Amino acid sequence: MRTATGATAVAAASGTAAAQENATENGTATATPAGTATANGTEAGTEAGTASGGGGGGGGPPDLGGFLDAVGNFSGSVVDERGKDTVTVEVGVNANGGAYGFGPAAVHVDNGATVQWEWTGEGGGHNVVSADSGPLDSGSAVSSAGVNYEHTFESDGIYNYVCVPHESLGMKGSVVVGSDYPTKSTGGGGGETGPLGVPGGAKMLGVATSVVMVATLGMAYVFMRYGGDYEVPDEQ
Repeated sequence: MRTATGATAVAAASGTAAAQENATENGTATATPAGTATANGTEAGTEAGTASGGGGGGGGPPDLGGFLDAVGNFSGSVVDERGKDTVTVEVGVNANGGAYGFGPAAVHVDNGATVQWEWTGEGGGHNVVSADSGPLDSGSAVSSAGVNYEHTFESDGIYNYVCVPHESLGMKGSVVVGSDYPTKSTGGGGGETGPLGVPGGAKMLGVATSVVMVATLGMAYVFMRYGGDYEVPDEQ
């Protein structure tokens, strides 16, 4: 009986050690990727936050506020023309059901760069006028081919403009200047946090602990019920 009880205790202790070791290994394996993911998430959140900030390099995609959503030749991306002193935008390219587009519809230039609007001579008379109270105004619509208007941008931001005679057809354009401008959110910061789950290693450790407790209670009952000495004394 003592031998059996000792064997039970050893088995229980061995099972506990194995369970703890397994739980530790599992916990480590689980914790390491999770930590890496958290680090990556933090890094991604920082990059997204920098992009959303607008200034200091303008790393994020410009937010045009949906101004060009209905424009036929706008694919959703802004053509990067930074690094050039002079940038050309064509007036009267094929778009919006005829020669009623600016090409490209949206460009990104450096602060101090000059944008020249060059008429193709197609689509009738066109002009370049700010959509709001901006600085762009080429005057009355003209149809002659060539560079009929230019403007040097000296302040960061987003400048939306239209061709007044063909605005209703979708003849619109945008110029993004410098690095300080509204940017689209990339979703990198502050995601929703759900309920925390219990790691697999912790579950296994809990099960092992329960087994040890049951085994310990069983051994205590045996000792209390039958005593600690199970050898029968020799008869004299």
